[in-house]
Amino acid sequence: MRILHTSDWHLGRSFHREDLLGHQGVFVDHLLDVVERERVDVVVVSGDVYDRALPHVDAVHLADEAFARLAASPARVVVTSGNHDSAQRLGFGSRLIDASGVFIRTSAATVGSPVLLEDEHGPVAIHGLPYLDPRALAEPWQLAGRSHQAALDAAMMRVRADLATRSRSTRSVVMAHAFVAGAEPSDSERDISVGGVSRVATSSFDGIDYVALGHLHGRHTLTESVRYSGSPLAYSFSEADHRKGSWLVDLDAHGMAHAEFVEAPVPRRLARISGELEALLADPRLEVHQDAWVQATLTDPARPRHAMDRLRARFPHTLVLGFAPPGGTTSTTPSARAAGRSDHDVALDFVAELRGAPATSAESALLREAVDACCEDTDVDVLVGEG
Repeated sequence: MRILHTSDWHLGRSFHREDLLGHQGVFVDHLLDVVERERVDVVVVSGDVYDRALPHVDAVHLADEAFARLAASPARVVVTSGNHDSAQRLGFGSRLIDASGVFIRTSAATVGSPVLLEDEHGPVAIHGLPYLDPRALAEPWQLAGRSHQAALDAAMMRVRADLATRSRSTRSVVMAHAFVAGAEPSDSERDISVGGVSRVATSSFDGIDYVALGHLHGRHTLTESVRYSGSPLAYSFSEADHRKGSWLVDLDAHGMAHAEFVEAPVPRRLARISGELEALLADPRLEVHQDAWVQATLTDPARPRHAMDRLRARFPHTLVLGFAPPGGTTSTTPSARAAGRSDHDVALDFVAELRGAPATSAESALLREAVDACCEDTDVDVLVGEG
């Protein structure tokens, strides 16, 4: 059986206010091409189909199109909900949708009841575990502790109880949306810690032929059979060096036989550049980044004027601008800096610290007008309440 493992689509997400829906549509086209070209038998989507619990209507339309096209393909599809999804909304109509060959698993009540598929070697049991919130499951599952490890242990106990009832030729696949120890997060995942405990042990999945993980946005191979596919697109500049795509996994009669990473298209690359502004504008080696989304960090001793406008003249898609002057600045507490000083002086200090150079005479005058406009008017009558 050939499995295509993907996750964390985050349909509807933007990138520093840039709309990504068109780029996500490119990924859906790519996914369907891989299904056809590689003769995929089953696509597994391990959570976070949407970026938020109440997705924008355009994101819902894209998900509908993706699942309809997959349903019309030779492949079956198993989808689970992630921590960004609304389990109720994503799972609506799932019992009817099963008949199309798209199996959506969003309820903890279905844990332990697999999607059963067949190939020439016999049955394959795919256990789709939705995102498991320990707080919601603590009472109904009588968890041993309020942690993700406790919730996953309880889920895997149900999975193993089901597998124990099946023939020895049954191969097992588990889909889970969790933070598994040994993998490194990026800046774009939402924290799922409960009381500071979010990681679960890789050993939780011992004995499973393949584990298709979701939640972290970088691809990871934790063991030969336990893997993250990562997100299909970069959702933060911390992912600039990621290779995005999906795992193509083959199961033979004995379990997992082979895994190959299939890279996804990159509609627009990410670049992080650093240096003094004039050097960034003149360096010919940076020409390769002129069509990329850019995060720029300026190291000029003093903050240059109109820095973003000047950067965008060369790098039109600059989205983030930061400043890191050599040696940094030493700062005291706000109360210490303001003690015994006028509001105007404090404002001038703020400008000098932020920019690395003092305000001009015109700026100083404008700041004085702003400060005076905000001062309490001593001529205002004081209203005294009756009684």
